[in-house]
Amino acid sequence: MSESLEIKDLHVKVEGKEILKGLNIKIKQGEIHAIMGPNGSGKSTLANTLMGHPIYDVERGQILLNKEDVLQYKANERAKKGLFLAFQYPTAVPGVTMFNFLRTAYNAVKVNGHAKDKKQELTSVLQFSKLLNEKLKMLKMDESFVKRYVNDGFSGGEKKRSEILQMALLEPKFAVLDETDSGLDVDALRIVSEGINKLSGPNLGVLIITHYQRILRYIKPDHVHVMIDGKIVKSGGHDLAEKLEEEGYDWIIKEIKNE
Repeated sequence: MSESLEIKDLHVKVEGKEILKGLNIKIKQGEIHAIMGPNGSGKSTLANTLMGHPIYDVERGQILLNKEDVLQYKANERAKKGLFLAFQYPTAVPGVTMFNFLRTAYNAVKVNGHAKDKKQELTSVLQFSKLLNEKLKMLKMDESFVKRYVNDGFSGGEKKRSEILQMALLEPKFAVLDETDSGLDVDALRIVSEGINKLSGPNLGVLIITHYQRILRYIKPDHVHVMIDGKIVKSGGHDLAEKLEEEGYDWIIKEIKNE
């Protein structure tokens, strides 16, 4: 039986200003949803709130992962529950190799342990190397990639592929991709999209947050939602994304004003 991620009547403030104003959406495993909207509509606020960023103050509402409200949990605990966020602007961590970073993340989320916990058997370097190499081959990534420092000197496309590699290893139930297409040229966008498509399946629900329709040429969503002023104001299929690409958001804003 597939699980669901349901956001109910979510109201969120940032530094005293209300950004999300009663947002509702439900995603099931196996589904791909896209949220589109103009700049300042609250898309990234939604992504960060889902993952538990502390500066986002939830005033009201629920985030239900398989009917359990995860608002009570910190970001690392939400990751263990099966949530994953691919950042719009991944941070560089000089001095920490991708291999060590990924193994630490894997042990924390999948094995649920860390080096200080003597009762918890961690994944060995050899075991993890084998698993990592399988994921690298699946995503058509060179093994030398994991010897580099985390996002240090990475191109925009490499940073986003790093996020997809993390997603492949951690195998979340639900992945939130916050403007994964930003800053990518056409070739990088195609490669990153291919990786996301390979990971999509019955055990993964995907929420793509984007301003433009171009990533949706490579990843076909089951549902497209339009967010304006902190709310979902319209939902539809892939044809809605195509109309937004052609006509922009003005026609939806006019519809809202006339209601």
